[in-house]
Amino acid sequence: MAKKIMLTEEGLVKLEEELKYLKGEKRKEMAEKIKLARSYGDLSENSEYDDAKNEQAIMEARIRDIETTLKNYELIDDSDDNNMSVRLSSKVTVEMIATGTTREFKIVGVNEIDPANGKISDESPIGSALVGHNVGDVVEVDTPNGLLGLKILEIGK
Repeated sequence: MAKKIMLTEEGLVKLEEELKYLKGEKRKEMAEKIKLARSYGDLSENSEYDDAKNEQAIMEARIRDIETTLKNYELIDDSDDNNMSVRLSSKVTVEMIATGTTREFKIVGVNEIDPANGKISDESPIGSALVGHNVGDVVEVDTPNGLLGLKILEIGK
């Protein structure tokens, strides 16, 4: 049995929208791109055709990946979340002890990570260190750059 993939409501909607786009508009675009590339002649020496077919294969792989995720997901239920401890779907404000700067993270499943926007996986070093801890707790995270001390300032949704 496949491992359940944890998704937030936001992540689920985003995947469903991406799948709809890829199977509809993007597939039509790819068909046109391949048709145009075929019109350039000999397929054995046609780099535009090869590029279009490669792009199509990548797109189809992404469609299969999303479909697999949508068959094996578990929605994160945060309706009974009392914001007492960090868990999946929590927004956590932490203080970097070494510098005194603050950062906000949202703990998400691995399919929703977006570090540039503060979305980190519960399986990442920082995410896994924070999960289960409460406001006021200090956690140490073993990172590639050494130990990182974090103090949990706030937990929200």
